This record gives sequence, structure tokens and C-alpha cells, in this order.
Amino acid sequence: MSYFEWKPYVSVADRKLQAVSRLASLKKKGRPVAPVTIEGRKVATSFWGISWCDNLERYSDYATRLPRGRSYVRNGFVVDLQIAKGEISAMVSGSELYKVKITVGPVAASRWKSICRDCAGTIDSLVELLQGRLAKGVMDRVCREGDGLFPAPSEIKLSCSCPDWADMCKHVAAALYGVGARLDEKPQLLFVLRGVDENELLARAGQDLARSKSAPKTAKVLGDGDVAALFGLEMAENTNSKVLAPAASKPSRRAKTMKEGKASMPSPTPAVKNDEAARRARIKSKSTWKGKVPIRKSRARTQSKPSA
Repeated sequence: MSYFEWKPYVSVADRKLQAVSRLASLKKKGRPVAPVTIEGRKVATSFWGISWCDNLERYSDYATRLPRGRSYVRNGFVVDLQIAKGEISAMVSGSELYKVKITVGPVAASRWKSICRDCAGTIDSLVELLQGRLAKGVMDRVCREGDGLFPAPSEIKLSCSCPDWADMCKHVAAALYGVGARLDEKPQLLFVLRGVDENELLARAGQDLARSKSAPKTAKVLGDGDVAALFGLEMAENTNSKVLAPAASKPSRRAKTMKEGKASMPSPTPAVKNDEAARRARIKSKSTWKGKVPIRKSRARTQSKPSA
């Protein structure tokens, strides 16, 4: 059979068996492999995985070969997929086991700064960012075509060891869809691939939040005197802290009058003091004789008899 002749048809079931056999062979050789396993009909189910696949399908450069790539990745033909900074390497089972290498250029510094600036103050949780649970406007900005985080065709270089002359062969397409499936499990790999640190988005958000939570102006803070006047309290000062003490109760009108009258009475003179002492002595002496009958000496009525 010549190079230009069609190879014999191999059913999908047989291709799956070949993929399983080749995967087992790689593991037996001690090579660490990370196959792409798809459950169900959807290639990706998370926000980042779906967004990656949507970015692939928006470019007409890839339109003709993408359907075959989806079929390959669904059937488990991507037996190994590795994602590193600026590079995707894969092994895809076809008529043979083909090696795929995809180079992705890093995000331009100006573009990354623009993304961080536009998203500043809106991202306060790394978990929410990686799970894609942010506001729609924020996620649309990150995924925007042209100046977002996803690469354009001009930033991607494709190569495959298969005999297909097209840059976007079905094996390369399968590897690219495999990236979308892998982002379901590890969304942080997108930032690794693009050579940026996702924590910079969070750090800028934290700085904006710190500025927004600045202390209120002093003109709007009640002073101690204002608090006391508002609640009828006195501020009891201590060396370490200030404690609110209840104000002393006001004296009654009667007590106040008696106090003022007592204060207005003049002090007695010495003569008055002596008269008062004599009066008290007389009262005391009278109380001593109260209830007693004084004994009077009877006069002798004996008269001298006239002498005879």
C-alpha cells in the first residue's frame, strides 16, 4: 500500500481497544500519563472548560477539523495530556500513537494589566474565581475575545507526528478539546498555561477593598460630651480607659429647701448659748423631782404651858 492510499477502516470499538492497550503499554514502561476521560456527551461542564471550548469554536481557522477532534476526545483517544507554561503536549491514539505539541504564547504584560485593572475590586475570593462563580461582567471581561485570557489562533503553534498536512489535524483538535476537559478538574492550569498568576487579581481586589473600608471622618464621630448629653450620662475617666457612669440623682425640692434654710441660719452667740444651757439644766432638775413628794418639816406646835 502506497503512502497516498487510504488506510483500512477501523471501527470505533477497535480504536478504543487500541487506545486502552497503548495506554497500558505506556504505564508499563513507567511513563507518567494523564489520560482524558469524558463522562457523558459534553466535553466540558465547568465554566472554564466550557469557555475554553467556546473560544476554540469562535475561530474559523479551526472549524473544519474540530468535529473530528470532539469525537476523538469523547472516545478516550487522548491517552496522555500534559499542560505546562506555554506548552501542551499530548499522545493521541489513531491509526498509530501520535505525538502532539502545541505552543501557546504568554499573555502580553499590557493585556494582563488591563484585565487586572478592569477586574479590580470585584474579586475577593480565589475559590470563586477558579470555580467561575463571579459576576457575569467580570467573567465576560476575562474571557473576552481579542484581549481576554484565552489565546487567539495567531498565538498558537500546532504540530503533530501524523501524516496529515494540515496544521489543525483531528489529533491536535482532540488535544485542544482535552484541555477544556482538564480545566474542569484543575482550572488553575489555564493561568499556568498563559504564564500569569491568578493571585494578582485577588491582590488587587484586596487593595481596593482596604481603601474602601477606610475609617470614617472625625466630624461624624460623637465625642464624649455629645454621648453624655445624648444619654444623660457622665463620663468617668480612668487612667486606662473611659467608662460611662450614671449621673448622680438630683436632690428633692424639700431636701434642697431644708439645706438652704439651715445654711441661712446665723450661728448662736455665746450669751445665747449660756441661756440655753441654763434652760436645759432647769428642765433636767424638774424632771428629777417629778413623781416625788417633798418632805416638809412640821413645825412644833407644842406651846409652853404656863407655869403654875
